[in-house]
Amino acid sequence: MPKTGRLRLFPLNTVLFPGAVLNLHVFEERYRRLIAECLDAGEAFGVVLIRDGREAGDPDVMPHEVGTTAEISQVTPLPAGRYHISTTGRRRFRIDRIVDREPYLTAEVEFIDDDADDADARAADLAHRVLNEFREYSQLLVAFSGKANDVEVPHDPVDASYAVGDALQVADALKQRLLELRTTEARLAAELGFLRRLLPQLRSLLERKQTQDDVVRGHAPGGEFRTHQEAFFGKHFSLN
Repeated sequence: MPKTGRLRLFPLNTVLFPGAVLNLHVFEERYRRLIAECLDAGEAFGVVLIRDGREAGDPDVMPHEVGTTAEISQVTPLPAGRYHISTTGRRRFRIDRIVDREPYLTAEVEFIDDDADDADARAADLAHRVLNEFREYSQLLVAFSGKANDVEVPHDPVDASYAVGDALQVADALKQRLLELRTTEARLAAELGFLRRLLPQLRSLLERKQTQDDVVRGHAPGGEFRTHQEAFFGKHFSLN
């Protein structure tokens, strides 16, 4: 596989991990052209998190340096040249230089593969521990929100590190830091540390919610308890 290349870039307010699915409504003229050209050439495009600027209508938008290629798997044409597309993340890359901004960002990139220590026993052991913690994390979120969670995390350490990073309900800045880590071991270790700090807080929040629900049912028939998840859904946590 090539180590370098040129990519059409689609800056977004989201982080795409390898293996993750990203669905997009493409309506802006320059990105309609980008998708049309990718379809004609049978090529992927690069998804990068916006560092500075707006998602639509901003020719000077500045992306983070590390992103992931998006392979188009399904296209639904819409009126006025718009598209609904479904994509899957494939390879990480680092922007070496932006070579054009018209009609969309184009960059020379270096593709990133996880370093060679990823298949060793430490990464496998970390993946096992992360999966155990992530199962409880998922169960707590389902119990708290009442929404089903069908995330299936693979056992392969590399794939598991990306799947957990994608599934965590955290700020995009944190997801970007996970995406940029050079090794699977480092990514899994960061995710394990995050989960172990977050789980006690989630348990406590769920206990308080259940207590308040009991009060509402016991003293205010027909009342409605409204949960507030912002405190732990991505605005107040980091790897520090």
